[in-house]
Amino acid sequence: MAERNIMRTLMIETSSVPGNLGRLATAIGLSGADIGEIETVQVGPVSTMRKFVVHCDDEDQLQEVLNEIQGLGGGIQLHAVSDDVLRAHEGGKIHMTSRMDIRSLSDLRRVYTPGVADVCRVIQKEPEKAQIYTSIGNTVAIVTDGSAILGLGDIGSVAGMPVMEGKAALFDRFVGISGVPILLDTKDPDEIVRTVKHIAPGFGGILLEDIGSPHCFEVEDRLKQELEIPVMHDDQHGTAVVTLAAVISACKSAGVNLRDAEVGQIGLGAAGLAICRMFMAYGVKKVHGADTSDIAKQRLVQYGGCPAESLDELMQRCDIVVATTGVSGLIKPEQVRPGQVILALSNPRPEIEPELALEAGAAYAADGRSVNNVLGFPGIFRGVLNARAKSITHPMLVAAADAIAKCTKKGELVPHPLNPKVHEAVAQAVESVVTQVHHA
Repeated sequence: MAERNIMRTLMIETSSVPGNLGRLATAIGLSGADIGEIETVQVGPVSTMRKFVVHCDDEDQLQEVLNEIQGLGGGIQLHAVSDDVLRAHEGGKIHMTSRMDIRSLSDLRRVYTPGVADVCRVIQKEPEKAQIYTSIGNTVAIVTDGSAILGLGDIGSVAGMPVMEGKAALFDRFVGISGVPILLDTKDPDEIVRTVKHIAPGFGGILLEDIGSPHCFEVEDRLKQELEIPVMHDDQHGTAVVTLAAVISACKSAGVNLRDAEVGQIGLGAAGLAICRMFMAYGVKKVHGADTSDIAKQRLVQYGGCPAESLDELMQRCDIVVATTGVSGLIKPEQVRPGQVILALSNPRPEIEPELALEAGAAYAADGRSVNNVLGFPGIFRGVLNARAKSITHPMLVAAADAIAKCTKKGELVPHPLNPKVHEAVAQAVESVVTQVHHA
């Protein structure tokens, strides 16, 4: 799900008059922006200097925020606007380092020549020992053609590099995997598949990222068939895992039995179809889907789902509704059926605001602000690499979703993405599925 596009840090001084901080926060909120962190920089005898991090949809909204602040007067002064995001990306977010300290000729001979030749010969005789004596088994290629970067669309793979670096940083931070961005200058499925197959020997797994629909389906399916290492398209299955976890938590809060419910998916793009497949893998018997594309609905039928004739029909039939269309306000309050669970996941503007859905009778409603793929993909790959699995299967993904749901506190939709215990739980759940299959 796409996030808000603009984040800026505002340095604002407020005079020590009761109510000034509230006036400032209200002005920012009424402009439609979200307030992130607030940091007190300096407290003086007559005023306080603070840093406000604000999140906006676009530059126009940011300018509206700045105009509102500057128009407040009464001892509230905007001193500076800075782009900390750009500064944080200067020089990139990742870099390769050596695990060996090379300080002597003896170190050099062990790490490189002549000692490394012995290791090469060992691997030549027994290729599987590359998992022991190289980093291959702990390295994942993060592959993109740049055709569907976040909510920005087809902006090219180089422009998508900050996203790939972010994935690599999260791999390292949460599960100790080395993620290597691979930027492709082609969108042709044949060329993508051929290229990834050629580089695959150097990696323990392939994470496909921000590859657009419909060619993402062909690319993933072919690579899964032709490679003997795990392959996963995160925009499909990572999103589906976290969505299933969120729905499991929402159903617990609403007292709904998910497996016996009729589930509706609005929007059958890459994420929407994967979500439908995830529900079916979980054991949901009736999964309906709505989309303007006949091809997308045909794919749903191939996977075992039921295409809805219209949005109205889906809303009438389904106990649980998930929406991933990117169309703000698509679901009208009068379409909400009393007792429904509704997750309108498009950011920054959901298909229906949770408050409106609840007022219309929904038993539970939420938007997609907390549904983040980072809860899924690091632990999933840690689990399959630990188990040396050759593929990622739906039972593994369902186990990952269950693990995320079990880590979710009562009243929350999903756990905090920075909680390391969540990633450990996901990895253990996935590895356990692989172990059970091997022992069966």
